[in-house]
Amino acid sequence: MNRLAVFDFDSTLMDGETIEFFAQALGIREQVAEITHEAMEGRLDFFESLTKRAALLKGLKQSQIDEIVRNLPYTEGAAETIKVLKSRGYTVICFSGGFRDATSYAMPILGYDAEFANVLHSKDGILTGLVGGEMMFSDSKGKMLARLQHILNVSKENTIAVGDGANDLSMFAFAGTKVAFCAKEIVRKNADIIIEEKNLLNLLDGLK
Repeated sequence: MNRLAVFDFDSTLMDGETIEFFAQALGIREQVAEITHEAMEGRLDFFESLTKRAALLKGLKQSQIDEIVRNLPYTEGAAETIKVLKSRGYTVICFSGGFRDATSYAMPILGYDAEFANVLHSKDGILTGLVGGEMMFSDSKGKMLARLQHILNVSKENTIAVGDGANDLSMFAFAGTKVAFCAKEIVRKNADIIIEEKNLLNLLDGLK
């Protein structure tokens, strides 16, 4: 029996929003955080919010990004929870409306099997303000989850989806177990399991 667990990255596996750490290096964290908040609450189209925030990062050096991702704080219990899920036969995947710089670096640290995210375009080592990738739209995670279920031959009943923001909702339609992790109200209302404490080990208790 194949099993699949899909985790959001920002504010789920990682304690914070990657793009806000990037914005802090340019002194515009509050401006970017405000746009992020509106998008995660479901009040702003995700694609519009992503392209708007990426444009604000224009001029940031790739070397600065590399340094920041090496120091991102991971959520308590993240690596341990993934290890237990894999021991129970789950394929563990990370979906992020954020950026591959962070998710690819974190993969060997946290232990998930694959990651799907977006890419900040750079030229000559400097961000251009453009962005592309697999998780650009509000329904991207759901569509990718459906594809993975088909490829891996995993049923909805054997799929867990864990997230905190509005762009995670599209995953819930394809998941037998929907988990809201320290989530926005719009996500909590659609979840089977609600975790309030910022420790992913609580997920294992909810699955028993």
